[in-house]
Amino acid sequence: MSTNDKLPSRGENFSEWYNQLVLKAELADYAPVRGCMVVRPYGWTLWENIQQALDRRFKETGHVNAAFPLLIPKSFLEKEKEHVEGFSPELAVVTIGGGETLEEPLIIRPTSETIIGHMYSKWIKSYRDLPVLINQWGNVVRWEMRTRLFLRTLEFYWQEGHTAHATSQEAEEETIRMLNVYADFAINEAAVPVIPGLKSDQEKFAGAVRSYTIEAMMGDTRALQSGTSHFLGQNFAHAFDIQFLDWNNELQFAWTTSWGLSTRFVGAIIMTHGDDQGLVLPPKLAPIQVVIVPIHKNDAEKSAVLEVVERLRQELRGFRIKVDDRSEVTPGFKFNDWEMRGVPLRIEIGPKDVEKGSVALARRDLPGKAGKSFVPQQGLSIQVEQTLGQIHKSMFERALAFRQGNTHDPQSYDELLQVVQTGWALSWWCESAECEAKVKEASKATTRCIPLDQPGGEGRCIVCGEPARRKVYFARAY
Repeated sequence: MSTNDKLPSRGENFSEWYNQLVLKAELADYAPVRGCMVVRPYGWTLWENIQQALDRRFKETGHVNAAFPLLIPKSFLEKEKEHVEGFSPELAVVTIGGGETLEEPLIIRPTSETIIGHMYSKWIKSYRDLPVLINQWGNVVRWEMRTRLFLRTLEFYWQEGHTAHATSQEAEEETIRMLNVYADFAINEAAVPVIPGLKSDQEKFAGAVRSYTIEAMMGDTRALQSGTSHFLGQNFAHAFDIQFLDWNNELQFAWTTSWGLSTRFVGAIIMTHGDDQGLVLPPKLAPIQVVIVPIHKNDAEKSAVLEVVERLRQELRGFRIKVDDRSEVTPGFKFNDWEMRGVPLRIEIGPKDVEKGSVALARRDLPGKAGKSFVPQQGLSIQVEQTLGQIHKSMFERALAFRQGNTHDPQSYDELLQVVQTGWALSWWCESAECEAKVKEASKATTRCIPLDQPGGEGRCIVCGEPARRKVYFARAY
């Protein structure tokens, strides 16, 4: 697929716009196995930048990294009843190894609570061993039927944190702490405004007591669950016998949590910020933050321009920078190419700029003349830093305004069903599974989260009219 082929517009076909953009921007490609993906270097660099931003936050909150096996004995998954019921339709099972039928089938991990629970039962003996705060970076396999690059694939990459604590309160605090870490990352690194909230019992993680989520609105107004944090109570501790001697020398079961964010977040960035020209990448995570495009017609101009380009490249080496010195394509082609790949800032340098001691800056978040300015070469590093900061702020504010403009407060059940076809509804809900199922059946919208930030007071359930204590977001989702 040529990178210069025009993308479908988002308004015309958002789904096809997304699929083609992932391929054209060389973020990922389809693997030979249905539902799997190959993450290409440009996409992997974006994921590495996400990893680094999260890993730094995990370590600042006292977590350490480890690695656990990809293969899990089938019997492990059967120990926690709700967990196995939740995951059984998605399991990939290995029954033959080394040419022989295995005595016990092995599961390719869909998540690692079971194997980690088993290891914690060996490692945790006393309250002095707690808390255990471990994260792992890895891949998991879930046999999804309807797949889409980054958003939902059979195999995907993620981090999963697993912690064990002496008290319920400590575990609950950890669950919320990590939810806030995800929200902080989404807002301050990815410029994605997210809503932290509680999942309903029907939507929670299989085996959890409570599940929390950060929910984001995509450019077609659908919701995307972008990261989750689970309070597991003592469910897995009982299933895997994670016990410790407490301060009174009495045997207690540990309290555990798990939390994860995956390559699905790459999809969140694409769909939150992208436009009809292609990707718009947040400066802090973009694989290339600044691209320099030299412009010249002959050898004399080329020599003068490239001399300035090299000097500025050295000055800007604190940024992730690329000089596009391809001679086989026109400057116009290069502009379109880097716009499609979402590079936050483009610097153009031609003979006139050399004479004037200036450069042209083009912001990706403000296409056309609105994003173009001419600045002196002197002090360019400071100017670039300030501009990247402005781009992040503007991207966040635009995404937030879009979400607010497409979030409604319907006054009746019929209005709710209308609203969720093209936006989100924030409504009072009695928290019954029956009302939740009724909305889903009638509109395909689900409860996304009960936001932690509640308006206070009480209302009437938008579905049945019974008293309600909390508001919930209803939306159609990926």
